[in-house]
Amino acid sequence: MRILVGAGTAAAIGAAFDAPLTGAFYAFELVIGTYSIAALFPVVAAAVTAVLVARSLQAGTYIVESAAPSVVDLGTYPLALLIGALCGLAGIAMMRGVGLTEALLVRSIPSATLRLMLGGLAVGGLALISPVALSAGHGALHLAFMTEAPAWPVLALLLVKAASSILSLGSGFRGGLFFASLLIGALGGKLFAGVLALWLPPGPDPLLMAIIGMSAFGTAVIGAPLAMTFLALETTGSLAVAGPVLAAVAVSGLIVRRLFGYSFATWRFHLRGETIRSAHDIGWINDLTVGSVMRREVPTAAATLDLAAFRQRFPLGAATRVVLLDEAGRYAGLVSVPEAHAAPLEGARCPA
Repeated sequence: MRILVGAGTAAAIGAAFDAPLTGAFYAFELVIGTYSIAALFPVVAAAVTAVLVARSLQAGTYIVESAAPSVVDLGTYPLALLIGALCGLAGIAMMRGVGLTEALLVRSIPSATLRLMLGGLAVGGLALISPVALSAGHGALHLAFMTEAPAWPVLALLLVKAASSILSLGSGFRGGLFFASLLIGALGGKLFAGVLALWLPPGPDPLLMAIIGMSAFGTAVIGAPLAMTFLALETTGSLAVAGPVLAAVAVSGLIVRRLFGYSFATWRFHLRGETIRSAHDIGWINDLTVGSVMRREVPTAAATLDLAAFRQRFPLGAATRVVLLDEAGRYAGLVSVPEAHAAPLEGARCPA
């Protein structure tokens, strides 16, 4: 079931972005929780098949390939590290904001229906400022890549989208932050480039900073650093972009892991009492049963067995411990095999 869900997730993400590697690694990192040979073929096959079907149907992807630079200078890497750190801290603030907003609304408004109404009114009010507040932001993400804008409008869009996401989830609407995190990260990268251009003109490439911010903030919230790196690589088709993106997502993921400990999905589980930190933890807990941790074949011996016969029956290395049984077959003691071989032999019984 876990592999099937991972394969379906990889197919959906791969078809949506026209990015099979992104879909596959998203499934490995967030659904399956580990990289394994057993899951490699079905997950990759599902992702590739979905992309081929989407292409045959001439379906448009959510992100159009952008004219990313084919060469990135070394000065971009310190900026990428800084963007990664800022995205990690901002991601923590946003995830905390969702939890605090939800707790505040639950305490102040007991009715779930009234909370939903208030959340809808608040998001609708933000939509009067900008329609970016509505939906997941597919079109806005495309515009963030393809258009130029001053720093202040970009900041306004970023705040509107972040506030609408926090209010909608905090008031009880279902959903996640997948596309919202990509959009907020892209806007944050463009804002970063715009601010630097004011101080140090002409500043870095806004498109490159948007791609780095998208991947870094996505890693902070979603928790899939390799999937976000492959998303940038497959979206742009530029191998040069992958270097600074990988540096940014590594810093962002490390900051979130050390200072916060959770991605958004596992943070929501944590708020509901599940002490899990990743998909691997979920799988381990769900698969853990009493039978799987019990030893089914335990060496036993009669409690009346003398030490010499015990040594002959259980030489060193044959077992670590032996359970002694009485005449009725009930537990009578536990013998350590190394201690039994170290004990004096004259007239001795098994040292239970």
